[in-house]
Amino acid sequence: MTALSISVPDIRIVPLDKKKHDRTSFCSGSDPLDSYFKNQASQDVKRRLNNCFVAVDIAEKNVFGYYTISSAQILFRDLPENISKKLPQYPIPAARIGRLAVDHRYQGGKIGSILLADALKRAADSDIASYAVIVDAKDNNAANFYIHHGFIPFQSDAEILFLPIATIKKLLSKN
Repeated sequence: MTALSISVPDIRIVPLDKKKHDRTSFCSGSDPLDSYFKNQASQDVKRRLNNCFVAVDIAEKNVFGYYTISSAQILFRDLPENISKKLPQYPIPAARIGRLAVDHRYQGGKIGSILLADALKRAADSDIASYAVIVDAKDNNAANFYIHHGFIPFQSDAEILFLPIATIKKLLSKN
């Protein structure tokens, strides 16, 4: 696993602004992710169900990708035994990346990794206690993306993965 890097020229990651960021042409190739971003994301932010961040160009005219992040819990029994034996036997606080998508025009350009690194940094820097960041991979390709970045599958479901905040902080300190 390599150190996290989130600085790339010409890309900024900012909170979604429904008045500023045009979502109509966004197309990741996943209908549920595209529909959510176009039709639901700003409503969920307004209701404080999650926060949505977008990767944009400097002028904030082009949306390259987005992710959502919210608070969550990990059930003790879902963690691998070598980790769970060190933790209390009640739900463990976490941050959840619920959705992460990159517009098809920019896929393969590391924007997904940049978005992930930003989400991990925000979770690690938060004043709200979290043991880990969890993700819900939508398919095997997504699970492999997260595994490539050091995430560990849950015992109960290999498409739900986590990365301890302590690991994230170590990676961030290498920058």
